[in-house]
Amino acid sequence: MLALTILPVIPANQAQLWHQLAGCHAQRIQREPVRFVGISYRRLLQPLFSHTTAAVISIGRQSKVAVFLLAMFGFLRIIRWSSVTAGQSAVFGNFREYHKVVDVMVEMKGTSWQQRYSTPEIFTLRCRLLDKPGMFAQLSSAIAQVGAHLGQISLIDLQKKYKVRDVTVYFAHKDQLDKLLEIIKQTNGLKVLGLRNEVLETHRGGTIEVVSKVPLKTLTDLRMVYTPGVASVCEQIQLNPAAAWEMTGIGDRVAIVTNGTAVLGLGNIGTVPSLPVMEGKAAIFAEFVNISAFPILIDTQDIETFVETVVRIASGFGAIQLEDVAAPACFEIEEKLKAALNIPVFHDDQHGTATIVLAALINALKQTNKKSHECSVIMLGAGSAGYAISKILLGFGIGDIVVFDSKGPIYRGRTENMNPYKKHLALVTNKNNQKGTLAEAFVGKNIFIGVSRPNMVTKEMVASMAKGPIVLPLSNPVGEISKEDAIAAGAAIAADGRDCNNALAYPGIFRGALDARAADITLEMKVAAAEELARLAPAGSMLPDILDREVHTKVAQAVKAAWKS
Repeated sequence: MLALTILPVIPANQAQLWHQLAGCHAQRIQREPVRFVGISYRRLLQPLFSHTTAAVISIGRQSKVAVFLLAMFGFLRIIRWSSVTAGQSAVFGNFREYHKVVDVMVEMKGTSWQQRYSTPEIFTLRCRLLDKPGMFAQLSSAIAQVGAHLGQISLIDLQKKYKVRDVTVYFAHKDQLDKLLEIIKQTNGLKVLGLRNEVLETHRGGTIEVVSKVPLKTLTDLRMVYTPGVASVCEQIQLNPAAAWEMTGIGDRVAIVTNGTAVLGLGNIGTVPSLPVMEGKAAIFAEFVNISAFPILIDTQDIETFVETVVRIASGFGAIQLEDVAAPACFEIEEKLKAALNIPVFHDDQHGTATIVLAALINALKQTNKKSHECSVIMLGAGSAGYAISKILLGFGIGDIVVFDSKGPIYRGRTENMNPYKKHLALVTNKNNQKGTLAEAFVGKNIFIGVSRPNMVTKEMVASMAKGPIVLPLSNPVGEISKEDAIAAGAAIAADGRDCNNALAYPGIFRGALDARAADITLEMKVAAAEELARLAPAGSMLPDILDREVHTKVAQAVKAAWKS
């Protein structure tokens, strides 16, 4: 069977395009044992030339027509192949197993559906559609109507009067899903047979596991790994504690420690609900730099209890990563742990974010011909990320930074909503002791960095900045201003939280620190990581590809060298 499916990129185009396709002439021709579809190709492919689209082509058995079409239309971005013979079909069942015939989507080079749309809710709808022209157009129109994005489409089954398709849809929020289901319910000839939450299914059963490095195939293997053979290894470490770095996994082991008080954009949700985040970070460690990271949940908001707990378990790890601990407690916790331990303690929400921002800015400054010491920054957000970004930028040589929190600019002499860390910021930032509103603070600034809340910045604010500003609205999942609005308002460069991801920094930083057997992760090591990331970015980009394993390896090497120096 040859089937050509068009995936419009922009929701507003979906209904129009599918209505055009629905009008194309198509006739089934039975050819045993394979069914072919005869198509008026000229009329079918005409919409491709007037719409930005991707295409999916599924081929049953070898077809000269299909090969010819592939050669003719090599510009199409996505090609999925499958072998579909007469009578083949599949059933979702309990929705924990994909059907056997589904084509695996090949993601577009340099991006993905989720990256493209930046939506937290991804659902696959198994839909039964009456087999007549225009039915898929109605489904596509309903998806566009609720403001969602159409993704992968798969034909699952051909019934006497119906087609069954799996349609993946990207939603900004679940209300869109509810509205879509209601529209479909009221549409004759359309029915949703089942739903699959793709994000939940990805995490079902957890995203990490512990596996043995040593195969246990014989009784001898078992006795060397465990008793009685292991006793001699224990004795060696007892005589020489430093031998643990060679004879155990300490040199490849990190504890990811949290109390769940500042989880992503969700806030204080507690320890167990935060576990999927910790498992996700552990999966990134394992995948990119071969580090075994273990989530450690500490169910307390008392600083002393938290610190004592980490100190007591730290001897089994080569480094500690603090994660999703709310400010200002995170600052004190990190300081106390660094004083108590002789292994690196690294709060990723602070230093991972700061490293990535510096890396992006290094290239942004080059691309806009700006010099760091001549630039002024307005920073929106004075929590863990804002504090650490300010420190690393000042260390790098940025001219001045004015930091805003929920009460306004931080300046010398301010008393409202201050803590020791904001008082420190007041001493080292805001050289002119600027006061006033957020809009007033934007005037004449060269750089904006947002680590606060969505939609806090207007186009007018960006337009009031110095010519060709750099705008980094990093709040997740929605930035302080959209990149599109920032560019429209005059920004020379704009990047958001999707573009500046901590996961590009912390794996290499920890790998380098462990390889150096460092006692700390210093400012020099973080700057070295940022400079290497900037160097590895392709021409015209601010940062390299997060999926490039070689990038993480080179960052680790730069960090290790910085510790030795």
